[in-house]
Amino acid sequence: MVLQIESPAPSIQAETWLRGEPLTSFEPGKVYIVEFWATWCGSCVDGMPHLMQLQEKYRESGVEIVGVAASERAPTADEARSTLDAWLTEKFPNLNYRIAFDSTGEMDKLWMEPSFSFWIPTSFVVDRDGCIAFIGEPTELDEVLPKVLNGSWRTSDQAKSADAERIAEGEPIAREQALKKPIKDRYRAAVEKKDWKTALSAIEEGIALMPDNLGFRRSHVNLLLHKMKDMQVGLPVMRQFVRDAINRNSENWMVAALDELFFPNLDHSHFPSAERLAMGKQLSEHILALNPPESDKRKLLPYRLAALYYHESGNKDRAIELIELALKSQGGPELIRDEDEQGEISHLLQFLAYFKGEKVCYGALCAVPNNGRFDSWYTVCG
Repeated sequence: MVLQIESPAPSIQAETWLRGEPLTSFEPGKVYIVEFWATWCGSCVDGMPHLMQLQEKYRESGVEIVGVAASERAPTADEARSTLDAWLTEKFPNLNYRIAFDSTGEMDKLWMEPSFSFWIPTSFVVDRDGCIAFIGEPTELDEVLPKVLNGSWRTSDQAKSADAERIAEGEPIAREQALKKPIKDRYRAAVEKKDWKTALSAIEEGIALMPDNLGFRRSHVNLLLHKMKDMQVGLPVMRQFVRDAINRNSENWMVAALDELFFPNLDHSHFPSAERLAMGKQLSEHILALNPPESDKRKLLPYRLAALYYHESGNKDRAIELIELALKSQGGPELIRDEDEQGEISHLLQFLAYFKGEKVCYGALCAVPNNGRFDSWYTVCG
């Protein structure tokens, strides 16, 4: 059933409450803001002071804010919970609203999935009668919340129109995800067992179903070239992947193709060197044309991958230049906001140190030359 305006609010099935008293049910007469967030999400963290301000401003009006951390990243649930607890103590010692933690996926199943919410932060407003009044970005709360409190929001044309638009945009994505899930599950289980034949069958089924899905296409190339090392079948697939990436003029597709061709952790010894470099030249020229140095776009990933091509083709100076331009596009070490951006900068520094053969730093982040092995930053199987 679709979760939308006027739907009864789902229950809160949290594993643990890290801040505030556990919320067992929504109290009639109160308005609740339930926000899904994570510590690795820069916009989530940036928005926390605003949520604290809203809690303080509207507390006497019966507003209660509940933060739901259901997407923390850690090897185990215990590690995620303890790390989050320590993070809250350090970053927000005076937090004035509840924080729930869930690693079971139950909260996503109850709230995010049936509402077609695919990213965080996402805010749900629960009205005084326990029904959903709003689903959307927390930046909209300043406008929406006063109208929820005075009873004018849920019946307004603006609310109904916004919710209908949200559902219309989300339904196709939800359908696609539902179609992909069994294929992805079968593929990943087969890869874990190194059952390449079953993995290939799953990916080919996915491509037949969704020929334009980048994840499936990327996984097809990776499986044939780097797992099965079947050049007779894999090389034509790679050629088509490169042609499609260029014809689409898609940065994401070109990034994926370059990564398969040049990421140092992958074994390319069985790949015809001249053809591999020719493909890299085409892709690098196109991806750099999409991201010229004078543009305002951040160039962390496309420039890093193009730099790998230039380094391998023997143009070390051009490779170093591209990494330095990518760092410059960041705007300065003081603008690094979260762990994701710090990780991206660390990747760049790893390559710059490798290219230069010396220790390099960017603010407090430093890297030393390694043996050509790097952290991976790209995933396969959409």
